[in-house]
Amino acid sequence: MIAMGIGVLFAVVAVAGMLLYVMVRRHRRGREERVAQLIRAVEDVHAEHVSFAMLDGLPAPVARYFRYVLVDGQARIRLATYRQAGEIRLDPAAQKWLRFDATQWVTHAPVAFVWDAKIHLAPAFHVRVTDAFLAGSGSGEVALQSAIVVAREQNQPQLNAGELYRYLAEAPWHPTSLLPEAGVRWQAVDANTAIAHLECYGMTVSVEFRFNTVGEITSIYTADRYGRFDGDYVKRPWEGFFDNYQLIDGMRIPTEGRVGWHLPAGWWLFWKGTLVDVAFEYYQ
Repeated sequence: MIAMGIGVLFAVVAVAGMLLYVMVRRHRRGREERVAQLIRAVEDVHAEHVSFAMLDGLPAPVARYFRYVLVDGQARIRLATYRQAGEIRLDPAAQKWLRFDATQWVTHAPVAFVWDAKIHLAPAFHVRVTDAFLAGSGSGEVALQSAIVVAREQNQPQLNAGELYRYLAEAPWHPTSLLPEAGVRWQAVDANTAIAHLECYGMTVSVEFRFNTVGEITSIYTADRYGRFDGDYVKRPWEGFFDNYQLIDGMRIPTEGRVGWHLPAGWWLFWKGTLVDVAFEYYQ
């Protein structure tokens, strides 16, 4: 009887392991299909190289930024791929920071991105978080052990707008996406501040960019981004910071970032990360 019980236990474990393996593979195929969809949609349009003559008429801090991070004759980015490592705090009241590793793919024609992150909850236990904006539709998914989906949402108006805000705010990591030729309209504020407006898929988002005297974008801010709080979408002030610019493939890119929400209870810094690898493909 004992031997039979052990045999049944081994059989159950084997079946459970096989089911988990199948679910992991299925979830991975779904993530890979999102990336493939993004890459298939890239428009092979003729994109002129950057000319500093194009900068005439831009607000002074914006022109200063482009002259600092780009070179005259810079090719425009077709696809940006970067790996990140950092920490995330999933709840405003949480004391513990969780380690994450992520890969992100971004294009600007069309405007799209996929963020695929592995958040380590404990040794040998993680959740896979996928955040995407494809064909004007935002989506988010959380899966335990990269297999069991516990949360999923797609194509909600507030989510779609929130993902477009994210794309615009993160554009210093793929700086040619901030050019007027990429659809961004710049509005002057003062010597070190300008507002970027992006109209896309029937939505318009606006993000305030702050610059230092060198030309670096140091922070971004909007009071109008939707976030999910207590199960509901609510507009809250959202702010991010960029640091440690490095020369990467001829462009100056911030390699460190932080972002959080200004809540009624106070500042919630929820994400801080570092770019550990960056690759660009360019329009010819």
